Amino acid sequence: MTKVLLVEDDSAISGPLVRALGREGYDVTAVATGEAALNEMINPIDLVVLDLGLPDMDGLDVARKARQEGRDFPILILTARSEEVDMVVSLDAGADDYVTKPFRLAELLARVRALLRRSVQDGRSSDELIAQDIRVDVDAHRAYSGSRELQLTAKEFELLTVLISHAGSVVSREELMRLVWGSAADASTKKLDMHISWLRRKLGDDVNAPHYVSTVRGMGFRFEI
Repeated sequence: MTKVLLVEDDSAISGPLVRALGREGYDVTAVATGEAALNEMINPIDLVVLDLGLPDMDGLDVARKARQEGRDFPILILTARSEEVDMVVSLDAGADDYVTKPFRLAELLARVRALLRRSVQDGRSSDELIAQDIRVDVDAHRAYSGSRELQLTAKEFELLTVLISHAGSVVSREELMRLVWGSAADASTKKLDMHISWLRRKLGDDVNAPHYVSTVRGMGFRFEI
């Protein structure tokens, strides 16, 4: 059974989360302090849901300590800090994703599933990414929809690879521009919109009701899971 460690000191949040994660079939251990979390991390864990505002230490210090000790489980941050710089600091500390409070339970559970799926894929094959019926063979530079090979340009393939590697999570426009176009990226993201449109067409996405790539207004794009 998948083991999830929940680190949250607010019982009004931890209680419902324990029940919701349990309904998803996860074996959940809940603790309220950073010290208790670090002690639990000596046991096998598949994923950590970590609040930043803990009573004894900052959650970022817990994440850093876990990574320094070589723990490679995914870490999903819960935070009331919505500033972009705080999100960057969280990721730099070793977090894999974050959810800002107040959050929708459905979104949090989707991010948990995405992180667990990504972790399993990393353990199985570093060069294969899968979400829904889309499969990307990174080393072979080939992508498939079911058994059908997709005929993608180099940039379309790179976009799909980035999006599917973060399936279930939003990837910002700026991050996509940086990862796909690198230092050549300019201030305009019109080229990104064009390439997303072409990629959607080749995936067979419905523009009005996308099945694969959704636009998150004001933020970026998400590959649905």
